[in-house]
Amino acid sequence: MTVTADTFIGGRVLVRQMENGFRSGLDAVMLAASIPAGESDEVLELGAGAGAASLCLARRTGCAVMGLEIDRELVVLADENAAENDLSERVRFVACDVLDPPAELRRAFDHVMLNPPFHTSEGEVPPDAARARALHDGGMLAAWLGAGMKRVVSNGTLTAILRADRLGEALDVLGDRGVSVFPLWPRSGETAKRVIVQAVKGSRAPFALLPGLVLHGEGPAFTRAANAILRDGAALKLTGRQN
Repeated sequence: MTVTADTFIGGRVLVRQMENGFRSGLDAVMLAASIPAGESDEVLELGAGAGAASLCLARRTGCAVMGLEIDRELVVLADENAAENDLSERVRFVACDVLDPPAELRRAFDHVMLNPPFHTSEGEVPPDAARARALHDGGMLAAWLGAGMKRVVSNGTLTAILRADRLGEALDVLGDRGVSVFPLWPRSGETAKRVIVQAVKGSRAPFALLPGLVLHGEGPAFTRAANAILRDGAALKLTGRQN
């Protein structure tokens, strides 16, 4: 297994990732930034990979995070990453199917987050089996979201970062009450490729389409607002509960 060492949120988090497998990047940081967790909260991540999102969240908020991942090699790597970042006391990972977790994990968490496989079976599938599993959902996006909602306490949140063209599928599962959608615009005037969807369990608040975030200016550089999250570890406020 060949790994690379990558840094997130301005070097505050170091993550070793498989060179040829699925690799976390901007999506993981944006997801972690959007979780309204406090120091006493417990957060569950479904499909944790090498742990980038979980570690970024734990570094920013001081909360405890449990990450579920089906690939045992990635779980070993994620636990090593937690230790490397001195976060093992608050962050740990378990090898299991997120749709069928062990009995001790079938409980409620304050928040659930996920960056699920969100490519359909159409198009080219990566030759690497682990990467293909991480990217292609096999029609199971609704099942991932449903599994996540089962693990959320009343008034807790489920947050997912998704391909924008699959938002309709997500809303079919989550409904429109207590749901906020935050688009990530590549550039001003361009169509969003990613959206962050956050649902507050049991909320009757009306659906909210938020202004979103423009990632790049005219050139390749990130905007100041995007850099505040990606480099400085700022939070993304999707609800009134953001810490």
